[in-house]
Amino acid sequence: MRNYLQKSSLYLLLFFTLFAVTSNAQQQNTITGTVTNKATGEPMPGVSVSLKGTLSGTVTDGAGHFKLNTTRPFPVTLIFSSVGFSNEVVAVSSSSDVSVKLASTEILGNEVVVAASRVSESILSSPVSIEKLNLTAIRETPAPSFYDALPSLKGVESSVQSLSFRAVTTRGFNTNGNTRFNQLMDGMDNQAPGLNFSVGNIVGVSELDLASVELLPGASSALYGAGGMNGTLLMTSKDPFEYQGLSVKLQAGMNHLGTVQQSSVGFIPDVMLRYAKAFGRFAFKVNFGYMQADDWQARDSTNFDRLNLKTKAGYSHTTDPNYDGVNVYGDEINTKFGASAGLLNGVSVSRTGYNEKDLVDYGTKSLKTGLALHYKITDKIEAIVQGNWGSGTTVYTGSDRYSLRKFNLGQYKLELRGKNFFLRGYTTQERSGEAYNATALGTLLNETYNPSAVTDANGNVIGGWFAEYATVYNQARAGVFAGAPGVKTDAEAHAIARGYADRARLQPGSATFNTAKDAITSRYIGFGTGRNGAKFNDKTNLYHYEGFYNFSDHVKIFDLQAGASYRRYSLNSDGTIFDDASGRIKIDEYGGFVQAGKKLVNDRIKLTASVRYDKNENFDGRFTPRISAVFTVAPQHNIRLSFQTAYRNPTNQDQYIDLPIRYNTRLIGGLPGMLTKYDLYNNKGYTQASVQQYAATGNPALLQTYTFGKFRPESVKAWEIGYKGLIKNRLLIDAYYYYSSYNNFLSYLVLIQPTKPLAQDPALNSANIFATYVNNPSDVVTQGGALGLDYLISNWTLSGNVSYNDITKESAGLASSFNTPKYRFNLGLANRNVYKNIGFNVTYRWQDAFLWNASFVTGNVSAYGTIDAQVNYKMPKAKATIKLGGSNILNHYYQTSFGNPTVGGIYYVSLLFDEIFK
Repeated sequence: MRNYLQKSSLYLLLFFTLFAVTSNAQQQNTITGTVTNKATGEPMPGVSVSLKGTLSGTVTDGAGHFKLNTTRPFPVTLIFSSVGFSNEVVAVSSSSDVSVKLASTEILGNEVVVAASRVSESILSSPVSIEKLNLTAIRETPAPSFYDALPSLKGVESSVQSLSFRAVTTRGFNTNGNTRFNQLMDGMDNQAPGLNFSVGNIVGVSELDLASVELLPGASSALYGAGGMNGTLLMTSKDPFEYQGLSVKLQAGMNHLGTVQQSSVGFIPDVMLRYAKAFGRFAFKVNFGYMQADDWQARDSTNFDRLNLKTKAGYSHTTDPNYDGVNVYGDEINTKFGASAGLLNGVSVSRTGYNEKDLVDYGTKSLKTGLALHYKITDKIEAIVQGNWGSGTTVYTGSDRYSLRKFNLGQYKLELRGKNFFLRGYTTQERSGEAYNATALGTLLNETYNPSAVTDANGNVIGGWFAEYATVYNQARAGVFAGAPGVKTDAEAHAIARGYADRARLQPGSATFNTAKDAITSRYIGFGTGRNGAKFNDKTNLYHYEGFYNFSDHVKIFDLQAGASYRRYSLNSDGTIFDDASGRIKIDEYGGFVQAGKKLVNDRIKLTASVRYDKNENFDGRFTPRISAVFTVAPQHNIRLSFQTAYRNPTNQDQYIDLPIRYNTRLIGGLPGMLTKYDLYNNKGYTQASVQQYAATGNPALLQTYTFGKFRPESVKAWEIGYKGLIKNRLLIDAYYYYSSYNNFLSYLVLIQPTKPLAQDPALNSANIFATYVNNPSDVVTQGGALGLDYLISNWTLSGNVSYNDITKESAGLASSFNTPKYRFNLGLANRNVYKNIGFNVTYRWQDAFLWNASFVTGNVSAYGTIDAQVNYKMPKAKATIKLGGSNILNHYYQTSFGNPTVGGIYYVSLLFDEIFK
């Protein structure tokens, strides 16, 4: 595959060079001019100037001037556009200066979107629900970054695992790593291929280089391929031909005010630079961004019952000898003592764990770099070579909490595009850096100073932490323990036994603790495998090729588009994540789609239908059709109906993961080969629910084994009806209702596999615990809706939206992890120029309480509301903007998902210089 990619790159390069040589011989015409504000006469910077029917374009400078080169003969047509102003179309017949005046038209709903149909169309007439952040909205968000502003969009949910890692989704099934939601950047899938989800925007696009963000809630596989079960986010960067010059953003922030998580205030420096320049047909851009901060901390000491998946009383071992804290690691290791333990017979005791803050790296960082070279072979064909590389340190919550330290991701693309087509090839290179499992680290720190069990050559326990605990406990109860004479109560004996077994415990912050921690995090993950470490070694790559053609210039009866793609995953974790210790695992996927659209009844009805076929080598191929209708019931008033399907293959981890997370607990993939490897077809595991019943009653007849069925992709059928309308150019209304039915829903299953006859191990202490993925035998059904209102009067914009999401059907035996509040709403008030270049934006977000169910922990998330606000001052002559703002400005700490950190306020001031030194 690497040779194929290299050859493809060479052929493309030769192709580009050939066109460059031939095109340079063509005569160039130069068009210059000035754009001014029709009402004030002032020059207008940043106006987009495009040559109709081509990819050629530019933007006006600070004085409103522009210069555009073209090989097209005169006459030509130019299109002038700017947010908040009416478009102007001007015919140009010579190289003389062009003077254009734009009229202000602060009309809502005049946005153009591409994501909904893969062709440009008005957002008012989009066939499906869509949300958009344009360049102005990105710049004026009150959140510290555009990605933090996404939850303010209608229907968007998010899970914050770190200050630099926010996972987003729509329409339910929120998770910390959302594999049902696609995220594309300049057409490239932004997922980390070893994880199969995007790590927020920690290694994504720089905000200075971001032109727009479009979000499709709900099913979107028909156009964008497998994975878009619950939505697709498309981020488009700036064209260096149109956005030139140097842009610099310096932002300084603070967090941890109020000493809730740490004693000192945290400082957040955030620096971004972008430079772009065009030379005739050639243009380039470079990007750089760096941010660091003291991360939000997960400090929940709630006692969690892992067998029954619920919280229980007690916040330490003082009240519960079997205490297992939510954000305390190493205390997951426990045992239920038998008759040989004397007075401890039938009592469960756990190891003493370590708090998360002593184990993970809370020094979060994000480094982003990017380079793109653009060459216009003709006015209609452009070649692009693009590379983005980023590195970061953050914390991710999966089945455990993972410290992603020095994690890095590179994306490298070759693209040839025209007015009605593109050919694209790219690769994504993931490197885990120094990432490690915090739970494994806590467990192995305990084993370093006192192993849980010491056995002889025959496997008999002859010592260790639990043996010492039992011995000392019984001595203390009998009054014969030398270290504390006298008969002790049960609680006193437990405290004495724990203190003795922990006598050599490594104390956080000590030299011995740090030495042991460094040693464990430098060894690859494993328990008793010779590795005995917590570190990952993931070097997984993705290779993707796709093409698209819009036939509408050739087929006049209806609109027609088609596309195809091929993808290869190359899994390479050296056995630290996947079952690939003996070599790389390669997975091939391919697919294609066709879409047709037709306007009827004097363009009052628009019908669109599409169908896509995708095939993964491990699963049967799938067709995903979509059909939609848009009815224009009156000018600027549209009703939309759609039926969409989507599916997702089990992720790479769902298929091939083979990850030990404790001595007797392992995550494994759901493919038949993985189940065979651990003999789960023959030595079947007990279901967790039946083990719960057995533990409560002691009746072995209640134990039930699990029989595996065929492992299949997950699919969804979604129906939607919506309305979008504009009333008197002032009030924009967007409302929808959806109903989704999921088939073969992928769920998380825990099995307890016995290793001894029940008579020899009634407590199942020696059992193996496997967590894997299976298809839910019952359909899972969700429904919901949303209403958004935007009201514009003069320069004031009042906005609000409310969302409703509910799960109405799910299997009683398998968790669906809906993880979504039933109700949430957002309110906003903004004015871009309230007084002499001073603007502001204030938003309020609120969401209902809900149950969070995940493989890490399960618990209730409280309702919360939070306010973000910013005020800015624009200096047009200096091309500069000063912004003062904050998120969660009342500093009321809240949690988006159980087991994750609580989030406080961030306060910042920024200085932006935009497109200077053109």
